Parts: sequence; structure tokens; C-alpha cells
Amino acid sequence: MENENKKTYLFPLITLTTLFFMWGFITCLNDILIPYLKGVFLLEQSQATLVQLAFFLAYFVVSLIYFIVSATYGDPILKIGYKNTIALGLFLSAVACFLFFIEASDEHPVFAVFLSALFLLGAGFTFLQIAANPLVASLGSSDTASSRLNLSQAFNSLGTTLAPVIGGTLIFEYFLQDGGGASSVRIPYLVLASLLLILFGVIFFADIPSINIQDDSRELDKLGALKYPHLVFGMIGIFCYVGAEVAIGSNLVDYMNKCHGLENLQASRLLTFYWGGAMIGRFMGSISMSKMKAQMKVVWMLLMAVASLLLIFFVLVKAAKMDLNSFLDFFVTEKVYMFLIFLLLNFVVFLLAKSVPSKTLGLFSLVNILLILVMLTTTGNISLWSILAVGLFNSIMFPNIVTLAIDGLGKYTSQGSSLLVMMILGGALVPFAQGLIADLTDPKVAFALPMVCYGYLLWYGFVGCGIKRSTDASLDK
Repeated sequence: MENENKKTYLFPLITLTTLFFMWGFITCLNDILIPYLKGVFLLEQSQATLVQLAFFLAYFVVSLIYFIVSATYGDPILKIGYKNTIALGLFLSAVACFLFFIEASDEHPVFAVFLSALFLLGAGFTFLQIAANPLVASLGSSDTASSRLNLSQAFNSLGTTLAPVIGGTLIFEYFLQDGGGASSVRIPYLVLASLLLILFGVIFFADIPSINIQDDSRELDKLGALKYPHLVFGMIGIFCYVGAEVAIGSNLVDYMNKCHGLENLQASRLLTFYWGGAMIGRFMGSISMSKMKAQMKVVWMLLMAVASLLLIFFVLVKAAKMDLNSFLDFFVTEKVYMFLIFLLLNFVVFLLAKSVPSKTLGLFSLVNILLILVMLTTTGNISLWSILAVGLFNSIMFPNIVTLAIDGLGKYTSQGSSLLVMMILGGALVPFAQGLIADLTDPKVAFALPMVCYGYLLWYGFVGCGIKRSTDASLDK
């Protein structure tokens, strides 16, 4: 029976994992789009971060509408199905990418049209975010649901790792030479639209098992989930985490331009270490949180760290067309070896956290605060690699916050999950605020804002997640 289940779920799992990869890739491509659009439309940094505002605002708007409809008329996903919801999200995302292609073909492109396409893209990804996670969790034994989700999210991080290099190379090097201007994004987004449509077709016609859940949402207290303090604090935690992660990623290229004198192409390649760090941390975290014996965890975490790091190096070498000597020169000149020191620190903190989600979240937040302090108070490569290393400690924050926030919600779990997705709004507001601070002061000082976000996550990990509803225990069931 076990082998039969593996055969039944193998193709759906591979398909959905590909989906996680694609939306990670496209989401991170926004970081490359910001400096590109900034040059095309002569924007200030705060104006350029409207890219993230439009994209992540869609998460809030669509999730809010979904929550209202769910509380009033019943859960829409339970009516149309998880697979169809994912297919709808993919279709909307593909249409958004085609809008990029069409508008970039115009001799006089309009910035507002690009923002509208980004909003539509975010709307499509919202449906993916709401439906894909529980579907992946359902494809097999509940005992291994966490393992499957961590694996899928790791491939999501793989997409964010490849996007700065591949996207930066395509936009800034190859297609920028082909006429320049807005036309530089035509071919990349046409390819993405085509891939999303193919994935839409695969999902739509695939035999993916459904989730059998009784729709009793009409019997629930419409605002029942909000009565649990640890969920409400977790909502703020998601806002802070996504806001800080996206704000840093969105402003790093501008920071490297102005404070380190790096060109866009070179900066986009170094940005790979920020998102690549998240990938390494998630792969290591999935092992750390598993049921393996302690000694085996250490071995596999080290192996996974080495393998992921080699993948990052391979991508960089291929994208930059380096030979061995060029790579060694890059390794020494850019002080890449400093990243290895932070990787070792990441491994040590994992061991100190002892696989406890709340403790891991608290310690990782503390390290990120210290890393940003180092970045703010130093110069040169120490400052640069300190902020790039923040990605390593962002890695497990999102799944840990979600796990802690929905713990004990019982029949309000679905409602609580939609509220958490809604708070991805942080990815819209915090980057814009940091860009505004950068315009008013300087790009380096603006990174103090994400440090405040990590301060809240430090409190949530050690204190806030433990503040749970103590009365009317029947609501938990």
C-alpha cells in the first residue's frame, strides 16, 4: 500500500514542487525589475519600490476579499477545489506576464500599466499561496506533511536563488543590448508566461487527489480566529518577516550601487547569495526539524549546505562565463569566503535551537539584528557580506511563524491561515518605506527599518507565540 501511495502522489508532488519553484523565481525577479524600471522611467528609489507595493498589495486585497467571502458564504476553495484554484492562479499569473510583454513592446511604455500587471501577478500568486501549501501537505501521510512542505519551500528558495543571476544576466546583459529600454524585459516575460501556461495545462488536466474537508464554515464565529492572541501576534510577525525580507532584497542592488560602487549586473550576481542563503537555510532547516537521529542530522545538514553552496557557485560561473582562474579571482576579490563564515554560524545556531521552532525563530531574529548592526557600523566587505548573510537566517522564519500562529486553532485553522496570507502585505509597505527613507537619508541608514521588524520577531519567537487563549477552551476543538 505504501509503494502504491508513493506512485499515486509522485507526479502531483513533482508538479506542485515545480510550481513552488516558478513562483519563487518570478517573485524574486521583481528585485531585478526595480533597478531596471528605475532607469527606464527615471524614478526615485521610493518610486521604484512601487513595484513591490503593487505586487504585494494584491496579496492583501485578494486575501481580504477571500476572508470576507469565506466567513459570509463558506470557503470558496472547498466549493471549486484546490486544484482548480491553483489552475486559476497560474492562468492569472500567465496573463500578467503577457501584459509585460505587450506593454514593453510599446515605444512609449506606461509605468502604471507595469504596476497593474504586477498587481494581477500578485493576485494569481495569492491563490497559489492559499491553495498549494495545504494541497502539498495532503499528498501523503500526515506524519510527513511538514517534510513535504519544507522540501517544496526549499525549491521555492531555489527559484529565488536563480532569478537574480538568470534574470539579471538576461535583462542587463543580453536583452539590454537589443535596443535597450522597456523592450529588455519582453523576451524574459514572454518565456515566463509560456511556462506558466504550460504548468496551468499540466495542473488542470493532471489527476491530483482532492482534499476531503467538510465545509462547516457557516457554523463558525466569523471572527473566531482573531480571538487567539498568538495568531494575531503571528499576523504581525508575517507582516514584519515578509516586509523585512523583501525590503532588504529590493534595496540591496541600490545599496550596492551607491555604497559599494557596483554595477547592476555585478550587484545582481551578489544578490544571489542573499536569496541563496535562504535556500541553504531551508534545506538545512527541513533536516533539522525532521525525526532523524541527532548525529545523522549533523551529517546531512553539512552535506546539504555544501551541495547548495556548490549549486550557487555553479550558477554564478555559468551566468558569468567564468573559467577556473576567473572564479578563483572572483572568490578572493569579492571576499566570497566571508559567506562561508556566516554559513558556519548558521549551522551553529541551528544546533543551539535544538529543533524547537519558537527558539529557532527567536535566535535567528537576534542574529539578523546583530548582522544589520554590523552592516550599519562598518564599511567595505564586512558591511556588504553582513547584510547578504541575513538571507541565511531568514530561511525558516515563514514556516515557523505560520506553524506557531495556527497552533491550537482547531476548526479556525483555515480562517487563521487566510489571515496570515493577508499579512504578506508587509512585502508591499516595508520596502516602500525603506525606499522613502533611502531617498531622504541614504541607502545604508534605511536598513535600520528591517532591523526593527526582526526585533518584533525576536519577541514573538520567545514570548508572543506562547500567549494563547486561556478561556472558552471549547473553541479550540
